[in-house]
Amino acid sequence: MSDDKQYGEMFQGLVISLAAATMQHLGKTLSPVTNKIEKNLPAAQSTIDMLDMLEAKTKGNLSDNEAKLLKSVLAELKLNYVETLNEKPAEPSAAAASDAPPAGPSENKPEQAG
Repeated sequence: MSDDKQYGEMFQGLVISLAAATMQHLGKTLSPVTNKIEKNLPAAQSTIDMLDMLEAKTKGNLSDNEAKLLKSVLAELKLNYVETLNEKPAEPSAAAASDAPPAGPSENKPEQAG
C-alpha cells in the first residue's frame, strides 16, 4: 500500500473518530464506557475547534475527498452542537411528578365550619 493511500485512510479514520467522540459528547450516542447518554458540551466544542484547526492547517494539502469529508463532518457537528444548545431541558418524568405533594389544599387538614 502506498504512503498516500495509507495516510488518506488514516486521515479519514481520524476525522471519523473525532466526529464520533463529538456526537457522544453531544449526547447523540451512548457512551461505550457507561452505556448511557451523557452530555459534555465543552468537550464537544473543543473537539469541533480541533477539527476546525485541522481544516485550516491542512488547507491545500488534502485530496478533494479528504477536504469534502472534513467539511461535511464539520458542518454536521456544528449543526448538531447548535441543536443541542437549543434543546429545552427534559421534562420531569411522570414518576417524579407523582412524588411531589399535591398542588391544592392539603387533604389532611380538617375544614373549618363556618
